[in-house]
Amino acid sequence: MIAPVVPGLNDSEMPRILAAAAEAGAQSAAYVLLRLPLAVEPVFIEWLTRTQPEKSPRVLNRIRGTRDGSLNQAEFGERMRGSGAVADQIGDIFRVFSRKHGLDRPMPTLNCKSFRAPTDSAGQLRLF
Repeated sequence: MIAPVVPGLNDSEMPRILAAAAEAGAQSAAYVLLRLPLAVEPVFIEWLTRTQPEKSPRVLNRIRGTRDGSLNQAEFGERMRGSGAVADQIGDIFRVFSRKHGLDRPMPTLNCKSFRAPTDSAGQLRLF
């Protein structure tokens, strides 16, 4: 999982991240585009302007370019991937490199047969 992808800040690193993930044995990959809901927005903007003062205007504009002019989109189907040309470009780069590294497959089915809940050392019994 590449998350969050911050347009103009770390989106260019996706090809290297996917290559490293494949080399480490990953079988599938996904990504989530940055969104800045409610109280997260001012915290992110403060961090960005403090740590990346030269890049911050460009990064914020690129985020707005993926969010219909805003820094957040709450609509289901839009909030994780964004919309517009910048979001499409990020999605295209992700798809090309995940395919190149064999990470464009669905996740394997989980097998929970061997799972055992840990026992409570204080002796608390299970409710269910």
